[in-house]
Amino acid sequence: MSEQQKKKKLTRRQREIQRQRLKRRRRRRVTVMVVEIIILCLLSVTVFALFKLGKLNHTSISNVKNNGLKQTGYTNVALFGLDSRGSDLGKGNRSDTIMIASINNETKEVKLVSVYRDTLLKQNGEHYDKANAAYSVGGPETAVNMLNENLDLDIEDYVAVNFLALADVVDMVDGINIDMTHDEVVHMNNYCVETSKVTGKKYKKIVPEKAGNYRLNGVQAVSYARIRYTEGGDYKRTERQRLVLEKVMNKLKKQDLVTINKIIDKVMPEVSTSFSTKEILQLATGIFDYTLEDTQGFPTDLETPEKISGYTGSYIVPKGLEENVIKLHKFLFVDESYTPTDKLQEISNTLMDMTEIYPSSDDGSDET
Repeated sequence: MSEQQKKKKLTRRQREIQRQRLKRRRRRRVTVMVVEIIILCLLSVTVFALFKLGKLNHTSISNVKNNGLKQTGYTNVALFGLDSRGSDLGKGNRSDTIMIASINNETKEVKLVSVYRDTLLKQNGEHYDKANAAYSVGGPETAVNMLNENLDLDIEDYVAVNFLALADVVDMVDGINIDMTHDEVVHMNNYCVETSKVTGKKYKKIVPEKAGNYRLNGVQAVSYARIRYTEGGDYKRTERQRLVLEKVMNKLKKQDLVTINKIIDKVMPEVSTSFSTKEILQLATGIFDYTLEDTQGFPTDLETPEKISGYTGSYIVPKGLEENVIKLHKFLFVDESYTPTDKLQEISNTLMDMTEIYPSSDDGSDET
């Protein structure tokens, strides 16, 4: 091989090596660009979420107390629906709706419990009053402590909303379908008058007033959830509230990101919570994996005495607070090995002494 041929062969080899190097560099540049785009997208989403969350009314509850129990593997949250006509979601507002949402951190299953607002429970570690008095007197922290003390729970966070928030969400998911009785239609139409004034939203009266399946808008759904004056009273009312919440959750799962974004913009200012931004983002990562497994009211065994010495008005009294809380823990925490705390037993005994209402005996008769 001549010297000139050797040079040409070497040149071709060098060019090939150079081409390979250029290809590797391009691949590295493309890889880096893709990674950068992914990082930018993640940062954009995070910044967007932080911007949205900044619209929340964040209230720290730093003095939360409980009876020393821990429901491992679960996140328990207090939910308060406030009889609020304005943007103030702090103390001074009655919590017409009191719920406990218990999230199984592994399965993402959610259970809801409505605590009847007229239930006679210990307040602020001192006196006894209706459950809904706690939020009005001391705000969310006092209300959370009331639930922890009387139910042996370890709730650390809360979410509170007013009438307008629920009405807005229902309207933005194009309403919810509800089966209603004749009486429910009549009472809902009556409640709509006030709800419309409070929220500034319109509605269409259902006529004729007869039983059926109806698509309810925001005003109608809130009014439906407020009905008390049918058979079942407050117990049936809390069932309606849980049904509305379940219907809304199912509709939210079907919305596109544009609609979700609009809902966030609209509703965030109407929500108060103790969750930090980090905690909200952690919960939100699996938001569409959550399923509402079951719901119930508390207490399950109760009486509504005509009179309680030293008290005026109507009250709901557990037929043995301790026995009712044991059933509550079986419902919420299937695998939990639960023994009522001394604190709970003390409250339960005091309620029995005050009201002379006792747990049912095995044969179905009441102990006296």
